[in-house]
Amino acid sequence: MCGIIGYVGSSPAAPILIEGLRRLEYRGYDSAGVALLDAGQLNVLKRKGKIDQGLGPLLDREPAPGSCGIGHTRWATHGPPSDVNSHPHRDQSQSIAVVHNGVIENYDRLKERLLAGGHTFDSATDTEVLAHLIGEKWSEAQAGGGAVTNTESLARAVGLALREVIGTYGLAVVCRDLPGVIVGARRGSPLLVGVGEGANYLASDAAAVVAHTRQVVYLNDYDVVTVTADGFSVTNLGTETAQVQITRLEFDAEAAERGSYPHFMLKEIFEQPATIRNALRGRIDSEEATAKFGGLNMTTAELRAVDRIVITACGTSWHAGLVGEYLLEEFAHVPVEVEYASEFRYRNAPLDKHTLLVVITQSGETADTLAGLREARRRGHKALAICNVVGSTIAREADGGIYLHAGPEIGVASTKAFTSQVTVLTLFALLMGRIRMLSATRGSQLLRALEAVPDQLQRILDQNERIRQIALKYAAAEDFFFIGRQYQFPVALEGALKLKEISYIHAEGYPAAEMKHGPIAMIDERTPTVVLAPADALYDKTHSNLQEIKARHGPTVAITTEGNTRLAAEVDDILYVPATSDPLCPLLTVLPLQLLAYHIAVARGCDVDKPRNLAKSVTVE
Repeated sequence: MCGIIGYVGSSPAAPILIEGLRRLEYRGYDSAGVALLDAGQLNVLKRKGKIDQGLGPLLDREPAPGSCGIGHTRWATHGPPSDVNSHPHRDQSQSIAVVHNGVIENYDRLKERLLAGGHTFDSATDTEVLAHLIGEKWSEAQAGGGAVTNTESLARAVGLALREVIGTYGLAVVCRDLPGVIVGARRGSPLLVGVGEGANYLASDAAAVVAHTRQVVYLNDYDVVTVTADGFSVTNLGTETAQVQITRLEFDAEAAERGSYPHFMLKEIFEQPATIRNALRGRIDSEEATAKFGGLNMTTAELRAVDRIVITACGTSWHAGLVGEYLLEEFAHVPVEVEYASEFRYRNAPLDKHTLLVVITQSGETADTLAGLREARRRGHKALAICNVVGSTIAREADGGIYLHAGPEIGVASTKAFTSQVTVLTLFALLMGRIRMLSATRGSQLLRALEAVPDQLQRILDQNERIRQIALKYAAAEDFFFIGRQYQFPVALEGALKLKEISYIHAEGYPAAEMKHGPIAMIDERTPTVVLAPADALYDKTHSNLQEIKARHGPTVAITTEGNTRLAAEVDDILYVPATSDPLCPLLTVLPLQLLAYHIAVARGCDVDKPRNLAKSVTVE
């Protein structure tokens, strides 16, 4: 969940590390720090708070020279946010510095042993224990006559320490005695090598290095890498050999910049016409009225043999999975269950022989989703991934999958990834339907409607100022309800989540008919309800539920289909979306909810791109 950047080359390292950390700010963090090597000195500077308020001013006051170093943005797990708990952490001898993402589960037992051996600790973190353990192995190597100038010696010390560790880690290590060497290792937390010319990089996220190189190597679990200015070498703790493949990043540095937008979230909302076109590109077979994918790695016969699908995901991706459930059951008549990945990984869920697992993840690194994937594959089931990040762990470990091609999503609150996921799920449901019972006529209708969605989204974006004005009207509310039926129920959940994430307003999403089974008790003149009421098959039912709220004096905002002017007289505010097929309506109705949440958060003075307590990629349990 935190961010790691390392650099070794001939240029001053500090500016490169700070730039990399800034590009990782979107992941969420509460403190930042760097460790720099120069002339036999190891300088560690770290501060609680954002870079601009803490680490940046500290570096201005205390410049740290050196052309090799590591940096970190921390999201607190063990120990509260503080200067002393910030990374990097040093070992007992003060000669080694470590930055670490993940959780060392047996740190307390390791700490007890180290304390008994005379070690002293400054922080409450598990990472400091890891630093001391690595330092102990390094000291033992020195005492045994190891060559301290050997670039492989630090990697051996790291490997020996990690053999005693239980838990997850993505880490970077530097040593005062090896000024041009960084050692990295990963298990369960992403880490990559950025391959440059006369310089190399280590990072937890490609966004940190894309301004310097688009050539990266994604490390596998148990890989240990030694990085110097001239190159890198990789070994694996399990096999002692490692497979290395250089991947070219799909995006450039400009794609990870805000451009003229005040926030990444707004930029990504406005990118959705383009990102949905990208998700559709090359995947429409008009002649056969179906979809086509290059990476499923399943034959038509294997897909037809699937008699049950389990979708597992977290957060916004879970909501996309709920839309996928409706799509697959309607188009293909396949039973579908949608599981929270955090629950699925620990349940002994019965999975029949012909059950297919579909995992949905923006980052491809979500710890719970990855664990669910591994559990299903261990039991012999096929697992497909719907993912946005090429080269991510889930993308590499799944049997097959579908990339979103949405480009980097920097805003913590997911927007374009959700609509891309729903688009891909629609195509997959269409494919499954066409090999079973869906007619060519119906398939062609859906494809034509899908191809119209990007332009329809642009028409909604053109209402941005109108949505902002409505947002200002309700920005002081402390509770919100979002309601919808069938395909609109997952959209209601997603709208409530967006508002909670970035504005800190308590919000709940419900199936519209469920309001009268309890939640309607909360309705009063201070509690707005957003009613998703497109002109679909259940419009009349949703309209009746709206009336129940109005009868209790609840303010209402309706999202409905263009042309439904009668509803305007019955609600306090109304927004229109273009007409489309019922199954595709979530792609349109979610957009006003994203903009509504965004403008409410801005009006309340919230940090939209970096909401409190949240991280973009959740790589710990």
